[in-house]
Amino acid sequence: MKNFKKLLYAGGIVASMFMVNSCQSDITSLNEDPKHPSSVPSGNMLATSMYQGFYYTYTGSVNFNNYRFFTQQWTETTYTQETNYNLTTRNQPRNHFRRMYVYTLAPLEQAKKDLPNEINADPEVVDNKWATLEIASIFTWENIVDTFGNVPYKEALQAETIKSPKYDDAKTIYLDLISRLNAAVAKIHTAKGGYPEDLVYKGDMTKWLKLANSIKLRLAINLADVDPATSKAAAESAISGGVLSSAEDSYSLRFDGNTFTNPLFDDLVAAGRNDFVPSNVIVNPMNAKSDPRRAAYFTQVGGIYKGGTYGTQNSFANNSHVNPTFLTGNAPANLLSYTEVLFLKAEAAQRGYSVSGGTAATLYADAVKASMKENGISDAEADAYVLANPYNAANWKQSIGYEGWIAMWNSPFAAWNFTRRLDYPVLTAPPSSYIGGIPFRMPYSDQEYVTNNANVSAAASAIGGDKATTKLFWDIN
Repeated sequence: MKNFKKLLYAGGIVASMFMVNSCQSDITSLNEDPKHPSSVPSGNMLATSMYQGFYYTYTGSVNFNNYRFFTQQWTETTYTQETNYNLTTRNQPRNHFRRMYVYTLAPLEQAKKDLPNEINADPEVVDNKWATLEIASIFTWENIVDTFGNVPYKEALQAETIKSPKYDDAKTIYLDLISRLNAAVAKIHTAKGGYPEDLVYKGDMTKWLKLANSIKLRLAINLADVDPATSKAAAESAISGGVLSSAEDSYSLRFDGNTFTNPLFDDLVAAGRNDFVPSNVIVNPMNAKSDPRRAAYFTQVGGIYKGGTYGTQNSFANNSHVNPTFLTGNAPANLLSYTEVLFLKAEAAQRGYSVSGGTAATLYADAVKASMKENGISDAEADAYVLANPYNAANWKQSIGYEGWIAMWNSPFAAWNFTRRLDYPVLTAPPSSYIGGIPFRMPYSDQEYVTNNANVSAAASAIGGDKATTKLFWDIN
């Protein structure tokens, strides 16, 4: 009942998240409730979408995206199916597909339609509100594309007129998202505010401008191996336009701990279950490097940090646990951090792009130190760690890939991008992998094969097969 109430009342609205999309069945036959409005303010729709997007991207639940298993940073105690990539029993692809389209994107699309009809005295504030909705949408689209590959895009979210939307090429979507970001940035008036209902930046358009450019930088770096020219131009444009420049700029939502609690609290505390422990895949290399972030990430057991063996059944009592600071009801969820942006800038510099703020080596050091500071590590300890683990230009993918993965311990979708793009750290298939390897994408929702079979089948063929081991278009190395 608690999660149902969250769904209904997030942002103070009743039903904006139920706007139909390409994959949702027709609900127009439901009786209208005369006690509730049929039109919801666009700001409330934004709040609802942001809450849903943060909650279900960040969640540790085995019923949704499983990013924390895809990066092998968590492992299980009671069950082993999910850490061995069984993605069908619990319908994770269906659940994530639906959460992103129906509960996150659809309210934003409806808000953009309703915004012009609302009373707004200042046209520049209207521009800012539209840009906010657009940037939030693009952020969600990136998650969808980087999770599934080719997906419904141009014909999506039009269930009243298009029941069976075609799937668009993922690279084409990427290029369009970059163009849309450019248009959104051009609309922003930083001297004016945006939505007061904005759960993260509270209408601060300077921060939304930085977020837009940071999303563009993430897209650009993902394109680096498959389209270097576009990647370079977009990355340089993003950096010169101004990306996240401090931890305070990060796209991070702090839950209120009451009505809206952090999903890790719901998954690991409120549920009263002891199903997850940090895995040896992350704990062992951090032990080898005496990484000072261990105390921030994990608890000790018997005076040491010990991770469970990935993909097998583990004892909860005999292994380290996720640090309780991540598990409070009001703990934040950080989906795009200043630390990540510094690693992306370091990679851009290493690839020969024009990057302000330092060289690849200095930006790498800054990124590691930012991660340390984010986790309460002293400057002296951070400096000592960087000195002991310097940037290796000859094997830069290992340096940035490993440290980016470590730093993104609590931002699993971002961590998955690092491991897929740079192939570091080297992850191996668990002992009983259901997919015969490790996941590079999530298979399509099973419901798409019921309601949109021709189009999803064509998409599966276009990407080389609807398998979790099929690589995304940008993951060519």
